[in-house]
Amino acid sequence: MSLKGNVKHAIGRRKTAVARVFLRPGSGNITVNGLPHAEYFGRETSVMVLRQPLELLGVADQVDITVNVCGGGKAGQAGAVRHGIARVLLQTEGENRSPLKKAGFLTRDAREVERKKYGRHKARKRPQFSKR
Repeated sequence: MSLKGNVKHAIGRRKTAVARVFLRPGSGNITVNGLPHAEYFGRETSVMVLRQPLELLGVADQVDITVNVCGGGKAGQAGAVRHGIARVLLQTEGENRSPLKKAGFLTRDAREVERKKYGRHKARKRPQFSKR
């Protein structure tokens, strides 16, 4: 992996979470909002989600990643961090595009929560209908 310049950065998004990802050559440390990633997220699935692009390309122990993430919940934040990591890995080498794209890590997940409408209990759930 050749890093032209010292630090690369990219932005990843998921639901309402926004992650700013900074990548530099290193030994595999991932810091999220000043904490180790496993301590910040806690859930094993969230940790697995954000490490997927690194393990796909086999560079998990060659780079240090610092992330600032805000908004949303922990699951959305993990998805945003994964999107940001995939984007920053794309900047480092052009041949990373094909495997990242095939795995779906470069696609921004556009699903958002639908707003609640008036006269309804939730976005689509209606009050009970009584004929008589």
